Amino acid sequence: MSRYPAVLTALFLSLTAVAAPAWARAPTVPPAATPAGFQSSRIVVETRGQGPDVVLIPGLASTSAVWSRTAAALQDRYRVHLITVRGFGPLAAAGNAEGRIGGPAAAEILRYINEAGLDRPALIGHSMGGQMALRVAAEGGPRVGRVMVVDASPFFPSLISPGSTVGDVEPLARLAYQGLMLLGDQALRTQAASLGLELGGAADSLFNGLGWQGGDRRVLAQGLYEVMTVDLRSRLPLIQAPVTVVYGWSPDADSPRSHVDGLFRDGYRSLPRPATFERIEGAEHMVMIDRPRQFQQAVDRFLR
Repeated sequence: MSRYPAVLTALFLSLTAVAAPAWARAPTVPPAATPAGFQSSRIVVETRGQGPDVVLIPGLASTSAVWSRTAAALQDRYRVHLITVRGFGPLAAAGNAEGRIGGPAAAEILRYINEAGLDRPALIGHSMGGQMALRVAAEGGPRVGRVMVVDASPFFPSLISPGSTVGDVEPLARLAYQGLMLLGDQALRTQAASLGLELGGAADSLFNGLGWQGGDRRVLAQGLYEVMTVDLRSRLPLIQAPVTVVYGWSPDADSPRSHVDGLFRDGYRSLPRPATFERIEGAEHMVMIDRPRQFQQAVDRFLR
């Protein structure tokens, strides 16, 4: 288990989409129209604007509020479709109360694309939402126009330890799941410490954030488990759409962010066509909130 602590700590740190301050800082989005006729027990969709279709998918424990600035910048030129997964934020869990989250939610996004008649939409997904975008693109084939994943990997542990496998991290993912479901937040911190998992400030960021942002504990626990264990690398060859990978980067050699270039490139190497990579200096996991101007410039280049 020598590499487990680093993997778990880094994953907790990278998943600060869970922390309330990240999306609480986003400006309020005006009420948007819900597409007529589309009903889902997994996701909620809101639309605004007119033009080519852009689908925005938030990450673990986030709502469409994380896309506030992005949607505001796009809606005068594009028809923006904002996704929220049920059970994140204030939404009741509904169909996400049991079983998997990412796969079924991605299937519902693809169903929405088909039923709403979206014309080869661009998908932009953050973190777990980036994985959902990859799933939609792999299943949707030519129905998807292009994909941007924001600080997302087809297998997140590979960003920490390239040789990691699902088997390596599954025990820790199970611990995190059980802690949220059964032990309570403080007990999970205590049990993790007793196992020698040096979570430090990462645990505070994760667990304090859960209390601030809210969300259904079952959905949050399952979502965290999936982010730690889902490996989509074998599905990348099915993606026909061009893929752009945007991520936070630091020039500080002591920062883990200074070493991610090769890790991201390696993670997406099995795509049929090489991905485009854009690093944004000074951003952490919440790239679109940490560096909104630079992120919007990347989005504009992606959509040209």
